[in-house]
Amino acid sequence: MSTAANVDQIFVTLKHLIVAHVPASLQVLVSIVISVAAIIVVFASLFAITTVFERKGLGRMQNRYGPNRVGPWGLFQPLADAVKSLTKEDLVPRRADHIVHYLAPLVLVGVVFLSYAVLPIGRNMRAVDLNSGVLYFFAVGSSTELAVFMAGWSSHNKYSLLGAMRAIAQMISYEIPLILSSVPVIMMAGTLSLVGIVEQQARTSSGLAHWNVFTPWGLAGFILFMISATAETNRSPFDLPEGESEIIAGYFIEYSGFKFALFFLAEYLEMFAVSGLGITLFLGGWSAPFGFLSRIPSWMWFFGKLLTLIFGFIWVRGTVPRLRMDQLMNFAWKFMLPMTLVTIVSAGLWHFLSADVVGPKPLGGVIRWLVCALVIFAPYITLARTLERSRKIEKRSYRFAE
Repeated sequence: MSTAANVDQIFVTLKHLIVAHVPASLQVLVSIVISVAAIIVVFASLFAITTVFERKGLGRMQNRYGPNRVGPWGLFQPLADAVKSLTKEDLVPRRADHIVHYLAPLVLVGVVFLSYAVLPIGRNMRAVDLNSGVLYFFAVGSSTELAVFMAGWSSHNKYSLLGAMRAIAQMISYEIPLILSSVPVIMMAGTLSLVGIVEQQARTSSGLAHWNVFTPWGLAGFILFMISATAETNRSPFDLPEGESEIIAGYFIEYSGFKFALFFLAEYLEMFAVSGLGITLFLGGWSAPFGFLSRIPSWMWFFGKLLTLIFGFIWVRGTVPRLRMDQLMNFAWKFMLPMTLVTIVSAGLWHFLSADVVGPKPLGGVIRWLVCALVIFAPYITLARTLERSRKIEKRSYRFAE
């Protein structure tokens, strides 16, 4: 085995070595424990890193300082936040449902961690390879709505209940385009296994990988998927369930201390998970975009793409203002949903426009790409102009204060 292959499989080999040194009757249990512990440690650490990365990034975008007092360059700020969360008093409203109030953040974090089980983080690096991995991910992810409702209802606070209702309406509305945007990938791959979807994209032709994002339906589907993912995770500009100017803090207003930190952790873990699914479905998962780059370890490709998408979330938060509730719902049902259906049509057309129908390569491939892109672009222009006319938006003028 070459050096590059050894580095690529270093964590898999290490796990096998550990499992081989325990009794045969315990090997399955130890293997499960190692996989679960690795997922928790890696993504919890990524959460800590991202909090510093986000604060410093937003500070730079807004021309102010980020964390810079705790440790060198403020890098120990997550540790200070953890100590503060653990030592703050846990306040629970007297009339709250104490059991449900206590369970809500635990359920939220638990179901988010369950979604990582089917994500292929690298070559041969996944906890479980289910034949229905995509369905499992969406089924587990939909359980977060229950946890959000538990938090809002159990707090016995009108603001928290209103925030929970907002969150559920938003999550259900954007969960539909989120799921539909993945349908073209499943259609073209012919499998619900996330490992199988990545392996099909890892194939190369003339040195270029077969990533779904390189197709018109894949590019449109990826954009729609990430917009829906932003709304699903309640990230700005879709952070209405936590709108401090209207409902103070939303469904977790009555949470403090470590329970509040768990909600904060769950939001970032869900962002990582849904970004990992987007990478798997559209960006080739752990595969390299070009054949000559395949010597770079597969897990490095996965986390490199993940960090890039995280920066995109931060960039959007620092630049795009929050939507109103009517704008959010209109965008979901009048634009996102029709566009995801259009991408399904484009993917079907891509499948049936073979080389025999369009013509010889490379001209046939260009014609195929342009025809499928036109199928997406024409409805996009129509829907965008219709929404713009219905909103009656006036041109904004910006000027500096004198």
